[in-house]
Amino acid sequence: MDLLNIYSSYPNIRSKFDRNGRKARFQGTTKTDFLGWQLETRELLNKLLGLHKLESCPLNAEVVETVFLEGQIKREKILIQTEPGVTISAFLLIPQNKSKEEKACFIAPCGHLGGGKYAVAGALEIPGIQEKIQQFQYDYGLKLAKLGHVVLCPDARGFGESREGFSELKNLEQKENQKIFYECSCYQLSHMATAMGQTLAGMQVHDLMRMVDYLENRKEFNLENLGCIGFSGGGMQTLYLAALDSRIKQVFLSGYFYGFGDSLLIRNGNCNCNYIPGLLESLDCGDVGCLIAPRPIVIQSCLEDHLNGPRGIVNVEEQVNILRNSYQMFGIPQAVIFDVCSGPHSFHQEQIEKLLDNLQQQIMDKGSKSE
Repeated sequence: MDLLNIYSSYPNIRSKFDRNGRKARFQGTTKTDFLGWQLETRELLNKLLGLHKLESCPLNAEVVETVFLEGQIKREKILIQTEPGVTISAFLLIPQNKSKEEKACFIAPCGHLGGGKYAVAGALEIPGIQEKIQQFQYDYGLKLAKLGHVVLCPDARGFGESREGFSELKNLEQKENQKIFYECSCYQLSHMATAMGQTLAGMQVHDLMRMVDYLENRKEFNLENLGCIGFSGGGMQTLYLAALDSRIKQVFLSGYFYGFGDSLLIRNGNCNCNYIPGLLESLDCGDVGCLIAPRPIVIQSCLEDHLNGPRGIVNVEEQVNILRNSYQMFGIPQAVIFDVCSGPHSFHQEQIEKLLDNLQQQIMDKGSKSE
């Protein structure tokens, strides 16, 4: 038998992307042009994500558990209704040695392979979580709380207690059940969402917007400089949330900022949650980031991160340059902080205090310029 020939469709699709992609990118020349583009493009992104098809409802929030971590941090487990029939479980980490005025507030979405909120909040009572924290430095929510910040760490749809089939997991002490728990159900949820004209990313962003609603309703936290911080899939959620919700005032993205052509077309085996119908025709990652301007943002990337695609960090730098050009419209390119780390796909906590201090300085500088 002769060897099979392989007739891939990738060259055709890539050619279309190179010729027709980014149709909705900013092509104006002035700040006024840019502000008009932002308004139009947020509407476009809202439609691409299917957010207009998601429903609002009372939050019906309920604190179902309270524990104290190391005597310094109160951890509340909260159930929050984000759509009719959809309940999201979240950990709220509240430092006990800070006043309301001292407590900046963050939302910390979860990424893949960490059991949803459990790794982000450093919940070591779940077997195996410590392994994932060590692998990815995944407990950035707990890290922020130890630095004195209030942090809301929610599950995302498809993760943790919000994954499909979770009710079948009877015993997390069993290794096979642990693996299922750490993994996500993006595949199943994306199929259901797409068939209904929605997207999983849109569902997750909608839920995060409801988390902001919840924090506002509590009225006990300082939300003046509300931040969002996320790694990997949590970075994706952070990107889209901040692009669409101006209540987010500072942004920290780790392990998710790269050109879509390399990272979603060449690397086309990425998780289903990354794929939004029509997005690549309209926008690249840097274009989405431009919707955040002029709010300060940290982009953290690793040199050996496989998600960067075959060209590596160059694929990230191109998108950061698109982002910086938009901040130049406001005269503050320094509000984009690009943190390049060594090693593979991972959050890097060792510089988080310095980076957060830089974010706060950018907020202060922006405020002084607007006065």
